Amino acid sequence: MAKREIQWVNTPVLMEAITRYEKNLLAKPMRLWIEKLLDINTKSESKLPPKIT
Repeated sequence: MAKREIQWVNTPVLMEAITRYEKNLLAKPMRLWIEKLLDINTKSESKLPPKIT
């Protein structure tokens, strides 16, 4: 199967996925998708930046 590139992302879906990622509530495939999409390097223990309120 050929590798597909992401062309667009639904913003509400992405925001919900980020929220669940921060709470560690995502299934592994979705967590890996978020990490790839946002270029999160988990090997160096990096996380999403803290929320700005």
